[in-house]
Amino acid sequence: MERLRELYPAATELLHESPFQLLIATILSAQTTDRSVNLITPELFRRYPTAEDLAGADPAQVEMLIRPTGFFRAKTKRIIAASRKLVELFGGVVPNTMEDLIKIPGIGRKTANVILGAGFGVPGFAVDTHVMRLTNRIGLVKTKDPVKIEYQVCSMVPKEEWTGLSLRLILHGRRVCDARRPRCVECVLNDFCPSSLTRPNRRLRTGRPIGEAPGSDIKLAR
Repeated sequence: MERLRELYPAATELLHESPFQLLIATILSAQTTDRSVNLITPELFRRYPTAEDLAGADPAQVEMLIRPTGFFRAKTKRIIAASRKLVELFGGVVPNTMEDLIKIPGIGRKTANVILGAGFGVPGFAVDTHVMRLTNRIGLVKTKDPVKIEYQVCSMVPKEEWTGLSLRLILHGRRVCDARRPRCVECVLNDFCPSSLTRPNRRLRTGRPIGEAPGSDIKLAR
């Protein structure tokens, strides 16, 4: 936690001024970078500042605004559907409980935990593919079940660290601990990570020899 906090002081890089903006930005961040999302959200929220506004938006206009994030047609459907459900169930106000957040289309436990933590200050541990990969590689857990990972890691670290740790693991997974070619030489956790390619006589948890990229005969730096 200490090393990742030093490396990523701001746990989330998604720019937002309200829980509603964070909810929409988090949906848009799927399969793209936070930087790409941050480039388009100022204009998106200028045109559609509330859930009511976005719920009634012309999909074609929204698609044009969010095109740079990729998968813009699917994401347009998701953010409009989420906005409509917010209006229908909660009067356009983002709820601050897990039970209510997961009633919104496109919001699972992972996204709900991000919103609760970064939007309301309610501790939560978000588990996406990066967190799943890193917690297993580091040796914190031995399961691919997101709910089990959430509960097991939350039992290990202080409650006030849940949100920050999960968001920093996501950033670290994007930037350093890549799924196919982890950059272990650059990793601040490489001296104790059991999967580190920089440690002698170690193998990735997949059982591949040290330095071997999956599906490739390119050798990684030891």
